Amino acid sequence: MSLYYSGSSPRPGEISLAHRGVLFLDELPEFQRRVLEVLREPMETGEISISRAARQVTFPARFQVVAAMNPCPCGYSGHPTMECQCTPQQVMRYRSRISGPLLDRFDLHVEVPVQAGGVLLGAGETGESSASVRERVLRARARQSERGVLNAALAGKALHEASHLNAESEKLLSGAMEKLGLSARALHRILRVARTLADLDDQPAVTRNYLMEALGYRQLDRQQGQSSVVSA
Repeated sequence: MSLYYSGSSPRPGEISLAHRGVLFLDELPEFQRRVLEVLREPMETGEISISRAARQVTFPARFQVVAAMNPCPCGYSGHPTMECQCTPQQVMRYRSRISGPLLDRFDLHVEVPVQAGGVLLGAGETGESSASVRERVLRARARQSERGVLNAALAGKALHEASHLNAESEKLLSGAMEKLGLSARALHRILRVARTLADLDDQPAVTRNYLMEALGYRQLDRQQGQSSVVSA
């Protein structure tokens, strides 16, 4: 099955089949670059257009992308006990398979460190239960619905008004944009993530703490290369 269409007569590919759902891409850099670049349009617009001969078809494609990748070709870069066998050039080539414009469209860049056996087997302390998380998510979605749309659809003036930023928060965001070289697209995505974090805590305003956390999810690719897991 093709990622974006199937056959000489266009039929929905994996992108459209994931409409209103989740599209998971494992080993992201192993996909051909031309295939990955096709994701840019639907991630931005929620639809994909296919042109074949004299025919053009547009399919719905509003989905959530979750993608995973290793830190390097051998997979051991940054490992606490295993030695990485890759040269700096190999690591750079591997990470550069993901273009900046595509990476810019991912809301969260999350590095997943190696976990000890006891953690994987469930020993020790347990985190927040799935049931508790579900309740918080439902409350956050209800808060967003009261504003008219979910946070993912907020843009421009509506996004700014929903954030209730004070002067300090606006200065922080403006400074981060200049210091980190963030695009306008990245800035809006950071603000939407921060708004969601505030909603999960039942807070009406996006404060400095939420902005700092949202910014933290955008810096791994600049500091350590692309993150191990990328989601949007």
